[in-house]
Amino acid sequence: MTPLSMLLQATQVEPLPEEATASATELAAETGAAAAAPVGTELDMLQLVLHASIPVQLVMLLLLFASIASWVIIFRKKRMLDRAAREADRFEERFWSGADMSKLYAAATERNREIDGLEAIFESGFREYSRPRGRRNPDSRAQLEGAQRGMRVATARELDGLEHNLEFLANVGSIAPYVGLLGTVWGIMISFHGLANVREATIATVAPGISEALIATAMGLFAAIPAVWAYNRYATKVERIAGRYDAFAEEFSSILERQTHGDE
Repeated sequence: MTPLSMLLQATQVEPLPEEATASATELAAETGAAAAAPVGTELDMLQLVLHASIPVQLVMLLLLFASIASWVIIFRKKRMLDRAAREADRFEERFWSGADMSKLYAAATERNREIDGLEAIFESGFREYSRPRGRRNPDSRAQLEGAQRGMRVATARELDGLEHNLEFLANVGSIAPYVGLLGTVWGIMISFHGLANVREATIATVAPGISEALIATAMGLFAAIPAVWAYNRYATKVERIAGRYDAFAEEFSSILERQTHGDE
């Protein structure tokens, strides 16, 4: 047997003490927990808003009111436009079903009954057309022009009601991002101004102020995006309804013109 083999047999591997084993286990557990723990804390939006400067808070409050008002207008305008489309469908179905126009006019002028949309346009046109018929030798051209004028006025009145508050949505959609940006710029200015008394500026020193300021931009976008979407959608719907009103007025004028020539 060689001296090297005898030396290896003589050397015995001694186990680690129990205390050393326990210490190693605890160290490994602490290391794993530290690796699994998140690096930063969760973002608390409410705290960022409450700790923002007064001008930034005023900007946020203004944007909050604009957002709430926009959503109220969005829901109300949806109900109004859907109702106008349904009523236009119902009246066109009755009008083109061959019903007597005198009966339609009598139904439109019933007491305690509010009319709008196509029915209001029809009522206005037929009222102006029937007004001079009781006179002797009525002028058919004046009758037709009066009916057309009455329908134009009624159409303008109906469209004005449908377009009401759409301008507010357009203003919120175009101005809200800039208002939010104003609050962000102001908050960043205040954050950097506060570093004048700090000898060593770090990310931990600047980050809270910048985070508070950026909330204003986020709120501006939150108010603007739904307003822009709703304005584009509802403006398109109003244009379609206006097209239906104009088409009905033209067709009704043609019917009255043929009736006038038939009476002559």
